[in-house]
Amino acid sequence: MILGAHIGIADGLPEAVLTGRGIGCDALQIFSKSPQMWAGPPVAPEAATAFRAAVTAERIRGTAVHHGYLANLGSPKKATLARSRRAFRDELERAELLGVDALVFHPGAHLGSGVEAGVRTVAESLRGALAAAPDGRVRILLENAAGQGTTLGSTFEELAGVLAAVDAPDRLGVCLDSCHLFASGIDFRTDDGYGALVDRIDSVLGRPTVRAFHLNDSKGELGSHLDRHENIGKGQLGLDGFRHLLRDPRWDAVPGYLETPLTDKSYDRYAEDLATLRSLVGPPSGGAPSPTAARKSSSRSSTVK
Repeated sequence: MILGAHIGIADGLPEAVLTGRGIGCDALQIFSKSPQMWAGPPVAPEAATAFRAAVTAERIRGTAVHHGYLANLGSPKKATLARSRRAFRDELERAELLGVDALVFHPGAHLGSGVEAGVRTVAESLRGALAAAPDGRVRILLENAAGQGTTLGSTFEELAGVLAAVDAPDRLGVCLDSCHLFASGIDFRTDDGYGALVDRIDSVLGRPTVRAFHLNDSKGELGSHLDRHENIGKGQLGLDGFRHLLRDPRWDAVPGYLETPLTDKSYDRYAEDLATLRSLVGPPSGGAPSPTAARKSSSRSSTVK
């Protein structure tokens, strides 16, 4: 797996790349604006160019923008849905400008309209976004949910339903969050449990659909539906589930992004979590800080869920 983390952009887009490389990231996920805003200031072309150049210079092998938290592409409320679709298209345009590999987003919630209606609405939203950007290169990744409330995507069947309804395999995929998997009731800490997980991925989603992972331990118990991330090996998931993922060669070319808790002043915990993950598979094949990269004392603008 190509290991990395979610890095804040408060110091600038290219600086986020250096910060990530400085703590050992081979992959980088960012917000392109505040996740609590419907719309943000435009990405300056020169900043986007500098970001792309930094990604190339620092040999970052996987990149993603994480969508903000306000949009709900499955909402039954017309005004909210229209605003969410505008926000999503804007975010997709920003991701294209930055040249990242993927845009990761939470499918949303049906808010009582039912799973079938919610899946149908998310699919309609994505078809519209793709039609508005027919020449786009960024792959849109649906993130699985922990199963709180009426959120969509806590089962592989719901994710597969959206993918099938959009029918754009070259533009869509899935990002699997380890905490959300565990919180939704999938136990992959044992050999048998992990084997069953991979079998389910193969049979319901199709393994090539999985284009990224979010690597987070879980504060909540198995099946708790609690979306609360913990540092690697410090939560209820523990090291065994991560050991299975990291040692599986089928994911060697897939990025895995940390979204684990941080202190207010630094990315030290990310560095520790990356070291823990790499210890599960032996000496790192990459990820050492580059000569131009320096560890920075800054934190993300918001916790990623």
